Amino acid sequence: MSTLEEHIDVGVPIDTVWESLHRVEDYPRFVEGVREGRTEEDGRAHLDVEAGGQVRELEAEVSDRKGEGVMEWRTTGAPELVGSFSLQPINKNRTRVQARLEYDPGTVRETLGGPKGFAQANAIERLVRSDLEHFRECVEQGR
Repeated sequence: MSTLEEHIDVGVPIDTVWESLHRVEDYPRFVEGVREGRTEEDGRAHLDVEAGGQVRELEAEVSDRKGEGVMEWRTTGAPELVGSFSLQPINKNRTRVQARLEYDPGTVRETLGGPKGFAQANAIERLVRSDLEHFRECVEQGR
């Protein structure tokens, strides 16, 4: 498994960031490739993701440790992905969002397509960074 960690500072209070991360239906606005998202029963999320010219369905289990400012998630099928968002208040109007993603590069390539090896790791890193920047824009603009 490979691990990727990225963070970004967002100019809104921690509660606003927390609520925004839990609105799965808004994910198409800031997560590349997500065409539709919805929250389902029992702490599950469903995403329709376009990758490699095909739309694939991903299901994830989501769990919260709100008191610690941590939202964890795990896909329930292929590709096996595990991740978390950790929120840390910088001050009353700024929040640091730490994203962590654990994945098997080979499985991600087989399931979602894309380049091999180091090029894939760089592509995933750029994608996560870009998604975080889009998230910041959406949350700061109140969308």
